[in-house]
Amino acid sequence: MYLETERMILRPWKESDAEELYRCASCPDVGPIAGWPPHRSVEESLEVIRHVFNVEECYAVCLKPEDKPVGAVQLKLKGHTDMTERDDECELGYWLGKPFWGRGLMPEAGGEVIRHGFDDLGMTRIWCGYYEGNQKSKRVQEKLGFRYQWTTKELDVPLMHEKRTGHVNSMTRAEWIWNCLYRAAKSVQRPRTVSAYVEAGGVAAAIRSASGRIYTGVCVDTCSTLGICAERNAIFSMLTAGEQEIAQVLAIMSDGHCGPPCGACRELMVQLMPETYRNIQIMMNRETGETVSLGELTPRWWI
Repeated sequence: MYLETERMILRPWKESDAEELYRCASCPDVGPIAGWPPHRSVEESLEVIRHVFNVEECYAVCLKPEDKPVGAVQLKLKGHTDMTERDDECELGYWLGKPFWGRGLMPEAGGEVIRHGFDDLGMTRIWCGYYEGNQKSKRVQEKLGFRYQWTTKELDVPLMHEKRTGHVNSMTRAEWIWNCLYRAAKSVQRPRTVSAYVEAGGVAAAIRSASGRIYTGVCVDTCSTLGICAERNAIFSMLTAGEQEIAQVLAIMSDGHCGPPCGACRELMVQLMPETYRNIQIMMNRETGETVSLGELTPRWWI
């Protein structure tokens, strides 16, 4: 199995990767903070490839266009993780060579592996953890959208022969979908003055259709009544593409927080789906994960 992102190829490890693995994994700043000692030789790295990385869903992270590993990312399935015993859950693990830190590579690689886990493998929840003091790993998990679950003190770290404090996070498939909507909306939110009479991009929205496709739109404000809300712009893009069933709606307001659609946008959605509009889910507060249905926001339609 090969996975691909804008900057990387994620592929199975090969024995010929041993030298590059040693180059990255021998650095004392890489392994110990993640719970494993630095590699001491190319031969040791080869053994790791043969006996540790030679499992399902373990990928070498390779930058394009070269085919040289700069790190690893893995979905640890049942039997290879102590965070879950379920077949439909797994654990995300990762590390990156020090010369490649600070470039956003691991959130990019992790995001694609998470997509693969939910979309292709049918996972319902993905777990992830980090040891106290590993701020870089903590930040990666925050960027990916993981939510805190619990902390364990005096946790055994067998490969380092010590105990540490460990923090555990997780992400459900539903949370991942909302994260995808948020990132899609955020990517188009660029507040700007178009002319002396028109401003655009202060509010951005993303909607997910019944097919799972995501459409985006931004608000357009004018000095007359010709403007339009971000949600309706996204809906019109969906209609233009030939779809008409809305599953979820997320809008990012000018202050950076999520909020409900206005009355006109609600009315459009009700008219578009008069029999099923009550099932449309709307993100109210991304920080807390609060969502409501359009049926709750619009309990009685005027028609």
